Amino acid sequence: MYPTIKTKNGKELKVKALINLGYTNTTIARKTVKEKGIPTKLLPKLFDVYNSNGSRNGEKIIKEFVPLKINSNTYIKQFDAVVLEIKKTDLFLGHDWLVEHNPEID
Repeated sequence: MYPTIKTKNGKELKVKALINLGYTNTTIARKTVKEKGIPTKLLPKLFDVYNSNGSRNGEKIIKEFVPLKINSNTYIKQFDAVVLEIKKTDLFLGHDWLVEHNPEID
C-alpha cells in the first residue's frame, strides 16, 4: 500500500506502508523522518519497546512521535505515528489502526 501522508508542516509524501499486527502503535521509520525532514514531537510520557516475543527492543524507549494525516484513497485519518528504527517500509499501520478501521482481511 502506498498512502499519502500529510505532516503538520504541510508536507505531502507518498510512503510505503504495511499492516503489522505485531506493532501496538502505528510507527514511522526514523530513516524516513530524517530523510524527508519530517518534524517530530516529544511524547508526554515515554514508553518501553518490546518485541512480540517479550524481549526488549534495541531502541528500548520511544521518545517521539509524528502527528500526520494518512490518505489511502478510501479514507483520510489523523494518526500519531511513533518514531522507531524499522526496516523494509516507511510506515507500519499497527494494532491501533486495525482497531480503528476494522478491515476484512482474507
